Amino acid sequence: MKRFGLWQLTLAVGIAACCFAAPGVWASPASQDAAIRKLERDWAQAFRAGNAQAIMKFYVRSKTLVVFDVIPPREYVGWNAYKKDWEGFLGSFAGPITLEMKDLAVEADGNLAYSHSIQHVAGKDKHGKRIDFTTRVTDVYRKIGGKWLIVHEHASVPVDLETGRADLQSTPAR
Repeated sequence: MKRFGLWQLTLAVGIAACCFAAPGVWASPASQDAAIRKLERDWAQAFRAGNAQAIMKFYVRSKTLVVFDVIPPREYVGWNAYKKDWEGFLGSFAGPITLEMKDLAVEADGNLAYSHSIQHVAGKDKHGKRIDFTTRVTDVYRKIGGKWLIVHEHASVPVDLETGRADLQSTPAR
């Protein structure tokens, strides 16, 4: 009888642990991947619309957000700083902005995930000058309150070490 009581207690503790585990831990890898790909599609739509407020809804609204962007300064720390960066960047365009995202790869495990992609951006600035560049973007996501949010972002372009110039039209070495 004592063995049966211990077995029941072990089973109850196991069931309780499953029920109270962090949300998203038991989500299938396919559903996590799909959720992050949707986030990236929605982010791209907000980007093309030139809407900084809509873009920022995909980032953790916290001072813990850290972004290494293509343009100076070296880093943006916090949601407010990065929102200001987006407002300035988008405000420099006149007319539509295009964005083509390629090679999006996603890895998710529980409440933490990352992705990387190649993004081509084009448009015209307020002086009529054509803006056209390709950047590499890595995002780190955390599932907070059941929703994936970007907690860290790193955008970069390759640099030609002989000239010190950024390669804004880089292509893969394949």
